[in-house]
Amino acid sequence: MSLMLTVLLLASCASKTVREQTTQAQGENLMRYARNIAVYESDSGYLMKVSNPWDTAVLLSTHFIPKEGFGSVICFSSTQWSVFLELGEIDRVKGLLEGRYVHDQRMKDLLADGAVKDVGTETAKNIELMIQMHPDVILYSPYFDGNQDNLKVTGAMLFPFADYLETTPLGRAEWIRIVGMMTGRREDADAWFNDIEARYDALKDLCAEVETRPTVFSDLAFNGQWYVAGGQSYIAQLFKDAGADYIWKDDPSTASFPLDSETILAKAKHADFWRVANSSSLPMTYESLKRENAVYALFDAYKNHNILVCDIQETGYFEKSQIEPDILLADFISIFHPEVMAAYQPDYQQKYYHLME
Repeated sequence: MSLMLTVLLLASCASKTVREQTTQAQGENLMRYARNIAVYESDSGYLMKVSNPWDTAVLLSTHFIPKEGFGSVICFSSTQWSVFLELGEIDRVKGLLEGRYVHDQRMKDLLADGAVKDVGTETAKNIELMIQMHPDVILYSPYFDGNQDNLKVTGAMLFPFADYLETTPLGRAEWIRIVGMMTGRREDADAWFNDIEARYDALKDLCAEVETRPTVFSDLAFNGQWYVAGGQSYIAQLFKDAGADYIWKDDPSTASFPLDSETILAKAKHADFWRVANSSSLPMTYESLKRENAVYALFDAYKNHNILVCDIQETGYFEKSQIEPDILLADFISIFHPEVMAAYQPDYQQKYYHLME
């Protein structure tokens, strides 16, 4: 039997299973915050419907996940394998993309030992290696113009893991529960998420009635354009919950949009704070920012040394922050309202964001 025929037969069986389980799934959607996925439970597993974030009337995929989960997985994003790692289910992960960028030492060791394979990059995936690994599931990150048809030859279930497209902090973190269901560890994952939710809500309540809300804007110019986070975005929600007044809060967008530096300066020049991310291995400083772009020195947040920075490589931001929204929120509160955090947790140590020196 040819490989392609085998793949087609597996796909046909999988579709039949989904059709059968669709009629058995009962009750309400199990997800409370995530909007890109709905989950319905049956006696033998979970029916998962992943929505197309760019057209919510269309589904990206529908899959049935058995209660015992799957044996082997390839993860295309660090926010996926990091959950397997924290749940103690990393043995299920056989491969990942972009191994050279891994920050977590435990995963570095697994890659060095060959227990987990680097299967290439987002633009150059090693399809042949993935075929040899016989994964049950490939978790991929869906993109607006992305096409995963070339992965069908692996014979794996192709599952669009759309966590990064959620527009709320708890919506992103709730995808922890999806990995819990995929590994037969639903109760553990639910308990983990419930703890995150409780801590996040408690921190949010601290700033619900703050008397002053400092203004804040975000990000840096790139190739002549400044991509601004929309007013309904993930980062905008974090700013709001941390008791800050985001400069573009009234914008209806959930995604980032480009503006020129002149427009940014006109609107954000007098903002109290400025949030940036540093992807370099070298520390970002006020002098390095000024050398990069003289316009930066014109903002009040620059002049007053009120720039909060996240050192991406040092903190492992892309691996863990999405499943630690409560810590992100605490970092922001400790900067925007230090007196509030001092009263709530006097010994709090910032993990991701700090005021730039």
